[in-house]
Amino acid sequence: MIYLTAIAVFCLLDCSANQFAIPWPPKEQYFTQRVDHMNFQPANITYRMRYLYEDKWYKSGGPIFFYCGNEGDVLGFWNNSGFIFHLASRMDAMVVFAEHRYYGKSLPFKKSFSQPYIQYLSIEQTLADYANLIKHLKEKYGRDNTAVIAFGGSYGGMLAAYMRASYPHLVAGAIASSAPVNWVAGLGTIHQFFEHVTDDYNQVNPQCVARVKKAYDLLERMVMGDIRALAPISKQMKLCKPMHSIFDFVWMLKWSRNAFVMMAMLDYPTNNSFISQLPAYPVNVSCAKILAAPDVISALRDAVSVWYNSSQDLTCFDYKAQFTDCADDTGCGTGNDALSWDFQSCTEMNLFDASESTTGVMFPSLPKSKSTVESYCRSRWGVIPAFDQLATFYSPKRWKWTSNIVFSNGDLDPWMRGGILEDPSPSVRALIIHGGAHHLDLRL
Repeated sequence: MIYLTAIAVFCLLDCSANQFAIPWPPKEQYFTQRVDHMNFQPANITYRMRYLYEDKWYKSGGPIFFYCGNEGDVLGFWNNSGFIFHLASRMDAMVVFAEHRYYGKSLPFKKSFSQPYIQYLSIEQTLADYANLIKHLKEKYGRDNTAVIAFGGSYGGMLAAYMRASYPHLVAGAIASSAPVNWVAGLGTIHQFFEHVTDDYNQVNPQCVARVKKAYDLLERMVMGDIRALAPISKQMKLCKPMHSIFDFVWMLKWSRNAFVMMAMLDYPTNNSFISQLPAYPVNVSCAKILAAPDVISALRDAVSVWYNSSQDLTCFDYKAQFTDCADDTGCGTGNDALSWDFQSCTEMNLFDASESTTGVMFPSLPKSKSTVESYCRSRWGVIPAFDQLATFYSPKRWKWTSNIVFSNGDLDPWMRGGILEDPSPSVRALIIHGGAHHLDLRL
């Protein structure tokens, strides 16, 4: 527990410190993994898994800090996780960032993301990848008793906690930042996610929430009253291609909602480029634009431009290219990463909002029932979601019977309510970071 205690103290003392210089360029290696860890046939194929590492601070007997890569190119997490390097420089540690299968350059079937190639994308297969890599690292750089501390943010934070719970002989402890282990397991409702986004804006100025809600209400009334209203709405929202159907209109609503979601998640106190170029405190910046706009539809457009046009060089919004509708109501991203995350959202994750309520939120009601998600996933990927699987494997009771995990959450983060907010046991601790957004503590 000594490393976890030290890390927790550093987090409380240093997470608001100046940004730490991240080593560049990263050292890159590839490790051969089985595509299917549950297949023991001689013909079982392999793939090359990428990992990045830095060993300049490492001293014999020091720990290995192992970042559990999540839904994206691992380089993006390397560039935005200075806190881990800061700790490593103080604790004689090696730093390793492992890339998640089917993301970045760790592609078992290159750029083939359809069935049957994508069927080996799962949490269980990924944890097995990480376990094999950790075993290799212990053999190559340390000793069998070298302490490995798993790190991760968001889904990666979930993986870090899962690694400690599933492979305690390999992983001595975990820092699980902004890890919504309850919601994603279906324990609770994602509708609270959108309530929290609304609360973030309400804390800045309740009039921002009121104007956004009025904008959505007006848009819905206009379109329901006359479908021809899509043309002037498209023009006022500065869409590159005009909307022609209710399908297009719903896509636009989700596209605009996604901007508020991302700004609330990434409401950092400094400029950042983690996913998009954003100013410091984008919630405040977008709220100011909402209040300054001459009418509520312009207010909505100007607010979402903070996310979709932060460079201010776009003359219109290609809303279907900028947002991918998928099984995850909070967004799947774009490109190949969106395909992989959509598949994961169709197999083991619970990431849809079934609520028809608009109470407590500034957004329109866009509910998805389990049957709707099942129908989509069957049609898109040929799978039926295992909604209960994560709750079976990682129920809340499991955290009481494991040890050496720190669950950290920022109170500005919409994912916070889906995480662990109270200590499950004396050695599994919950930290709440006041004024912290989505895994801000790793961003130093």
